[in-house]
Amino acid sequence: MSKIVSIHSFRGGTGKSNTTANLASLLAMEGFRVGVVDTDIASPGIHVLFNFDESEMVHSLNDYLWGKCSIKETAHDVSGRLGADIKGQIFLIPASIKAGEIARILREGYDVGLLNDGFRDLVKELKLDFLMIDTHPGLNEETLLSIAISNTLIIIMRPDQQDYQGTAVTVDVARKLDVPNMLMLVNKVPSVLDFDDVRERVEQTYSARVGAVLPHSDEMMVLASSGIFSLKYPDHPISKSLKAVVDEIKK
Repeated sequence: MSKIVSIHSFRGGTGKSNTTANLASLLAMEGFRVGVVDTDIASPGIHVLFNFDESEMVHSLNDYLWGKCSIKETAHDVSGRLGADIKGQIFLIPASIKAGEIARILREGYDVGLLNDGFRDLVKELKLDFLMIDTHPGLNEETLLSIAISNTLIIIMRPDQQDYQGTAVTVDVARKLDVPNMLMLVNKVPSVLDFDDVRERVEQTYSARVGAVLPHSDEMMVLASSGIFSLKYPDHPISKSLKAVVDEIKK
Protein backbone atom coordinates (compact mmCIF):
# COMPACT_ATOMS: atom_id res chain seq x y z
CA MET A 1 0.00 0.00 0.00
CA SER A 2 1.34 3.42 -0.97
CA LYS A 3 2.12 5.92 1.77
CA ILE A 4 2.13 9.71 1.76
CA VAL A 5 4.74 11.33 3.98
CA SER A 6 4.78 15.09 4.62
CA ILE A 7 7.91 16.75 5.96
CA HIS A 8 7.15 20.05 7.64
CA SER A 9 8.59 22.73 9.88
CA PHE A 10 6.93 25.82 11.31
CA ARG A 11 9.95 27.99 10.53
CA GLY A 12 12.40 28.02 7.63
CA GLY A 13 16.03 27.00 7.88
CA THR A 14 15.44 23.76 9.76
CA GLY A 15 16.88 21.51 7.03
CA LYS A 16 13.48 20.33 5.83
CA SER A 17 14.33 19.93 2.14
CA ASN A 18 17.66 18.28 2.94
CA THR A 19 15.93 15.81 5.22
CA THR A 20 13.24 15.09 2.61
CA ALA A 21 15.83 14.40 -0.09
CA ASN A 22 17.85 12.13 2.20
CA LEU A 23 14.86 10.10 3.36
CA ALA A 24 13.65 9.70 -0.24
CA SER A 25 17.09 8.56 -1.37
CA LEU A 26 17.44 6.05 1.46
CA LEU A 27 14.05 4.58 0.57
CA ALA A 28 15.04 4.36 -3.09
CA MET A 29 18.29 2.66 -2.10
CA GLU A 30 16.14 -0.11 -0.65
CA GLY A 31 14.30 -0.55 -3.93
CA PHE A 32 11.20 1.58 -3.39
CA ARG A 33 9.59 3.84 -5.97
CA VAL A 34 9.52 7.30 -4.42
CA GLY A 35 7.96 10.56 -5.55
CA VAL A 36 9.21 13.89 -4.16
CA VAL A 37 7.00 16.97 -4.55
CA ASP A 38 8.35 20.45 -3.89
CA THR A 39 5.28 22.32 -2.65
CA ASP A 40 7.41 25.12 -1.23
CA ILE A 41 6.36 27.10 -4.29
CA ALA A 42 7.38 30.47 -2.86
CA SER A 43 11.00 29.38 -2.32
CA PRO A 44 11.69 26.12 -4.19
CA GLY A 45 15.06 24.44 -3.95
CA ILE A 46 14.99 20.70 -3.35
CA HIS A 47 15.86 20.11 -7.04
CA VAL A 48 19.40 21.33 -6.27
CA LEU A 49 19.98 18.37 -3.94
CA PHE A 50 19.14 15.97 -6.77
CA ASN A 51 21.56 17.71 -9.17
CA PHE A 52 18.61 18.74 -11.31
CA ASP A 53 19.15 21.99 -13.21
CA GLU A 54 16.30 24.40 -13.83
CA SER A 55 17.11 24.34 -17.56
CA GLU A 56 15.97 20.68 -17.59
CA MET A 57 12.64 21.55 -15.99
CA VAL A 58 10.37 20.90 -18.98
CA HIS A 59 7.30 21.11 -16.76
CA SER A 60 7.02 22.13 -13.13
CA LEU A 61 4.33 21.80 -10.48
CA ASN A 62 3.32 25.36 -11.40
CA ASP A 63 2.48 24.24 -14.95
CA TYR A 64 0.18 21.53 -13.60
CA LEU A 65 -1.56 23.98 -11.27
CA TRP A 66 -2.12 26.34 -14.21
CA GLY A 67 -3.58 23.54 -16.35
CA LYS A 68 -0.71 23.44 -18.85
CA CYS A 69 0.10 19.75 -18.38
CA SER A 70 -0.81 16.62 -16.45
CA ILE A 71 0.80 15.96 -13.08
CA LYS A 72 2.66 12.98 -14.54
CA GLU A 73 4.37 15.27 -17.06
CA THR A 74 5.95 17.21 -14.20
CA ALA A 75 7.69 14.11 -12.81
CA HIS A 76 11.40 13.78 -13.63
CA ASP A 77 13.31 10.58 -12.94
CA VAL A 78 16.41 11.70 -11.02
CA SER A 79 17.53 8.24 -9.88
CA GLY A 80 20.66 8.26 -12.03
CA ARG A 81 21.89 11.62 -10.74
CA LEU A 82 22.75 10.59 -7.21
CA GLY A 83 26.09 8.90 -7.75
CA ALA A 84 24.99 5.74 -5.98
CA ASP A 85 23.53 2.35 -6.81
CA ILE A 86 19.83 3.12 -6.53
CA LYS A 87 17.75 -0.05 -6.64
CA GLY A 88 14.43 1.79 -6.82
CA GLN A 89 13.46 5.07 -8.48
CA ILE A 90 13.05 8.69 -7.45
CA PHE A 91 10.65 10.93 -9.34
CA LEU A 92 11.05 14.63 -8.62
CA ILE A 93 8.15 17.02 -9.12
CA PRO A 94 9.89 20.41 -8.87
CA ALA A 95 8.37 23.85 -8.43
CA SER A 96 9.42 26.58 -10.84
CA ILE A 97 12.46 28.65 -9.88
CA LYS A 98 11.57 31.43 -12.33
CA ALA A 99 10.91 34.72 -10.54
CA GLY A 100 7.94 35.62 -12.73
CA GLU A 101 6.23 32.29 -12.15
CA ILE A 102 6.83 32.42 -8.40
CA ALA A 103 5.36 35.93 -8.35
CA ARG A 104 2.32 34.77 -10.34
CA ILE A 105 1.59 31.92 -7.93
CA LEU A 106 1.89 34.27 -4.96
CA ARG A 107 -0.30 36.87 -6.67
CA GLU A 108 -3.02 34.64 -8.14
CA GLY A 109 -2.89 31.59 -5.87
CA TYR A 110 -4.06 28.19 -7.13
CA ASP A 111 -6.71 25.53 -6.62
CA VAL A 112 -5.58 23.51 -3.61
CA GLY A 113 -8.11 20.82 -4.52
CA LEU A 114 -6.20 20.35 -7.77
CA LEU A 115 -3.08 19.73 -5.74
CA ASN A 116 -4.87 17.02 -3.80
CA ASP A 117 -5.96 15.34 -7.05
CA GLY A 118 -2.40 15.59 -8.33
CA PHE A 119 -0.94 13.85 -5.31
CA ARG A 120 -3.27 10.89 -5.71
CA ASP A 121 -2.73 10.73 -9.49
CA LEU A 122 1.03 10.64 -8.97
CA VAL A 123 0.78 7.71 -6.59
CA LYS A 124 -1.44 5.81 -9.00
CA GLU A 125 0.19 6.62 -12.35
CA LEU A 126 3.80 6.24 -11.22
CA LYS A 127 2.99 3.24 -9.02
CA LEU A 128 4.70 4.89 -6.07
CA ASP A 129 5.46 3.15 -2.81
CA PHE A 130 6.01 6.51 -1.11
CA LEU A 131 5.10 10.09 -1.95
CA MET A 132 7.23 12.58 -0.02
CA ILE A 133 5.84 16.12 0.24
CA ASP A 134 8.34 18.89 0.99
CA THR A 135 6.00 21.52 2.43
CA HIS A 136 6.18 25.28 2.75
CA PRO A 137 7.19 26.42 6.28
CA GLY A 138 4.41 27.69 8.50
CA LEU A 139 0.73 26.95 8.03
CA ASN A 140 -1.32 27.74 4.96
CA GLU A 141 -4.04 26.01 2.96
CA GLU A 142 -1.59 23.84 1.02
CA THR A 143 0.21 22.78 4.19
CA LEU A 144 -3.05 21.84 5.90
CA LEU A 145 -3.98 19.71 2.89
CA SER A 146 -0.61 17.95 2.89
CA ILE A 147 -0.88 17.22 6.61
CA ALA A 148 -4.48 16.03 6.33
CA ILE A 149 -3.81 13.43 3.62
CA SER A 150 -0.55 12.13 5.12
CA ASN A 151 -0.02 8.68 6.54
CA THR A 152 3.02 10.05 8.34
CA LEU A 153 3.90 13.63 9.27
CA ILE A 154 7.52 14.40 10.13
CA ILE A 155 7.88 17.70 11.97
CA ILE A 156 11.39 19.12 11.97
CA MET A 157 12.58 21.61 14.55
CA ARG A 158 15.76 22.95 16.08
CA PRO A 159 16.49 23.29 19.81
CA ASP A 160 15.51 26.96 19.62
CA GLN A 161 12.83 28.78 21.62
CA GLN A 162 11.15 30.16 18.49
CA ASP A 163 11.00 26.66 17.04
CA TYR A 164 9.56 25.25 20.26
CA GLN A 165 6.70 27.76 20.23
CA GLY A 166 5.88 27.49 16.52
CA THR A 167 6.12 23.72 16.49
CA ALA A 168 3.47 23.55 19.20
CA VAL A 169 1.00 25.11 16.76
CA THR A 170 1.81 22.54 14.07
CA VAL A 171 1.48 19.64 16.50
CA ASP A 172 -1.90 20.91 17.68
CA VAL A 173 -3.16 21.24 14.10
CA ALA A 174 -1.89 17.76 13.19
CA ARG A 175 -3.76 16.25 16.12
CA LYS A 176 -6.97 18.01 15.11
CA LEU A 177 -6.53 16.61 11.59
CA ASP A 178 -6.07 13.09 13.00
CA VAL A 179 -2.74 12.35 11.30
CA PRO A 180 -2.20 8.58 11.79
CA ASN A 181 1.51 8.82 12.55
CA MET A 182 3.44 11.88 13.75
CA LEU A 183 7.19 11.88 14.26
CA MET A 184 9.38 14.67 15.61
CA LEU A 185 12.89 15.24 14.28
CA VAL A 186 15.26 17.60 16.08
CA ASN A 187 17.94 18.94 13.74
CA LYS A 188 21.16 20.96 13.96
CA VAL A 189 21.70 20.21 17.65
CA PRO A 190 24.98 21.66 19.03
CA SER A 191 27.36 18.99 20.30
CA VAL A 192 27.56 20.70 23.71
CA LEU A 193 23.95 19.70 24.45
CA ASP A 194 22.97 16.35 25.95
CA PHE A 195 21.06 14.63 23.13
CA ASP A 196 19.09 12.41 25.52
CA ASP A 197 17.95 15.51 27.40
CA VAL A 198 16.92 17.18 24.12
CA ARG A 199 14.92 14.10 23.12
CA GLU A 200 13.23 13.89 26.51
CA ARG A 201 12.33 17.58 26.53
CA VAL A 202 10.79 17.47 23.06
CA GLU A 203 8.82 14.31 23.79
CA GLN A 204 7.49 15.75 27.05
CA THR A 205 6.69 19.13 25.50
CA TYR A 206 4.60 17.73 22.65
CA SER A 207 3.66 14.28 23.94
CA ALA A 208 5.01 12.97 20.64
CA ARG A 209 7.70 10.50 19.66
CA VAL A 210 11.10 11.77 18.53
CA GLY A 211 12.40 9.79 15.57
CA ALA A 212 15.90 11.28 15.64
CA VAL A 213 18.06 13.95 17.22
CA LEU A 214 20.56 15.06 14.59
CA PRO A 215 23.78 16.91 15.43
CA HIS A 216 25.02 20.04 13.77
CA SER A 217 27.45 18.82 11.10
CA ASP A 218 30.39 20.63 9.52
CA GLU A 219 30.36 17.98 6.76
CA MET A 220 26.76 18.86 5.99
CA MET A 221 27.62 22.56 5.84
CA VAL A 222 30.60 21.94 3.53
CA LEU A 223 28.50 19.73 1.24
CA ALA A 224 26.25 22.78 0.88
CA SER A 225 23.30 20.99 -0.76
CA SER A 226 25.48 19.75 -3.62
CA GLY A 227 24.38 16.15 -3.08
CA ILE A 228 22.66 13.67 -0.80
CA PHE A 229 24.48 13.57 2.53
CA SER A 230 23.47 10.04 3.55
CA LEU A 231 24.78 8.63 0.26
CA LYS A 232 28.10 10.45 0.51
CA TYR A 233 28.57 9.73 4.22
CA PRO A 234 26.71 6.43 4.83
CA ASP A 235 28.47 5.74 8.14
CA HIS A 236 27.96 9.21 9.61
CA PRO A 237 25.77 9.42 12.76
CA ILE A 238 23.28 11.60 10.85
CA SER A 239 22.95 8.99 8.10
CA LYS A 240 22.44 6.20 10.62
CA SER A 241 19.77 8.22 12.42
CA LEU A 242 17.97 8.97 9.15
CA LYS A 243 17.99 5.26 8.32
CA ALA A 244 16.21 4.68 11.62
CA VAL A 245 13.60 7.26 10.58
CA VAL A 246 13.17 5.40 7.28
CA ASP A 247 12.47 2.22 9.24
CA GLU A 248 9.75 4.12 11.10
CA ILE A 249 8.22 5.39 7.86
CA LYS A 250 8.07 1.86 6.43
CA LYS A 251 6.03 0.47 9.35
